[in-house]
Amino acid sequence: MSKTLSTNAVASGWEGHLKGSSGYRRILAGLALAGVATFAQLYSTQAVLPLMAADLHITAAEAALTISLATVGLAVTVLPWSFVADRIGRVRAMAIGITAATVFGLLVPLAPNMPVLLGLRTLEGMALGGIPAIAIAYLNEEVSRIHTALAAGSYVAGTTLGGLAGRLVAGPVGELWGWRSAALAVSLLATVSAVLFLVLVPKQRRFRPAPAGGFRGAMRTLGRHSANPKLLALYIQAFLLMGGFVAVYNYLGFRLHADPFALPGTLVSLIFLAYLSGTVSSRWGAGLTLRFGRRNVLLAGIGIMAGGLALTALDNLVVILLGLVVFTGGFFAAHSVGAGWTGAIAVDGRAQAASLYNLSYYLGSSVIGWAGGLVFQAFGWQALALSLTALACTTAVITAVVHRSPAGAPAG
Repeated sequence: MSKTLSTNAVASGWEGHLKGSSGYRRILAGLALAGVATFAQLYSTQAVLPLMAADLHITAAEAALTISLATVGLAVTVLPWSFVADRIGRVRAMAIGITAATVFGLLVPLAPNMPVLLGLRTLEGMALGGIPAIAIAYLNEEVSRIHTALAAGSYVAGTTLGGLAGRLVAGPVGELWGWRSAALAVSLLATVSAVLFLVLVPKQRRFRPAPAGGFRGAMRTLGRHSANPKLLALYIQAFLLMGGFVAVYNYLGFRLHADPFALPGTLVSLIFLAYLSGTVSSRWGAGLTLRFGRRNVLLAGIGIMAGGLALTALDNLVVILLGLVVFTGGFFAAHSVGAGWTGAIAVDGRAQAASLYNLSYYLGSSVIGWAGGLVFQAFGWQALALSLTALACTTAVITAVVHRSPAGAPAG
């Protein structure tokens, strides 16, 4: 049935759901819920790492592996999932991935020991790899071209809410009943979100199964995308900006714990509320692309990030928190534009194009998120902020040079 709908839609020249239509609203709601289910689970243990370390008698670094391995699992499977989605369909692939992830998530609280826990978290991340890139490819196919940037921004807004919800739900529940109860609470939230996603998301109408090209065909598709300067610039942007974003959130807490601020851990954990600015800016920034074009909005988001970073370098708590809110808003505005732009640029193999973006995104999180700590430990926060500002400026220059043509302007 889905294949028939796709063929009929392509044959009739149907150009996608328009903003304001029932299908458009269902796509936005469904993908937002998919974002909640994905990122609530991915970061669910971050707020309870100390409790987990104490309960399992492990070090902080070992406890942090529950985050790292889930993220690695996602990163290494985004490309395989994209090829699966090209054969069986976007909606079906996302449904399989999100269902498997919720099952593994519900098993996490039952893990009897650390090896089993890490294995389940890795499998959970691998299942979640079927959501981020496919979601962008799906909306690029099913939403009218003029509104794809706005739709991508709405999806990214859902991911911010998911990441925030996972941390805010796990923290208080973990304090009251332990980390296992916290993991269960987040998994239940993700399960409800996943069920609603499956109910709401419309059937695909423009999807056409890709012919089986084998390993060589897959490598040719990836090679074409990697050789496309416009896509490559977006992959560099994802790597550098996400790396800087994670580094800020990894190490700002250490700065606020230390003198002269000496804030307690409970208050420091509230810095994640700054994610709400990203919830707003991701959709707002994507909407501005209709007036100013993707290139200009992406550059503006990078500039806002740099401005927020500069504020965090000052020794005033209120100014630092304001800077964090500004920085977060700028990042998610830029990310929402970049994530949606990959599918608009790619003529074919859109799922692979989006998967390479996500691969770069999470590699940046791992590499720069870790390396930023070396700068912070050796030279302090100001040096880290300056280094990350340099990365943002590098990204802006690459974007400005590569995307000089009007290709990034909104259709129509």
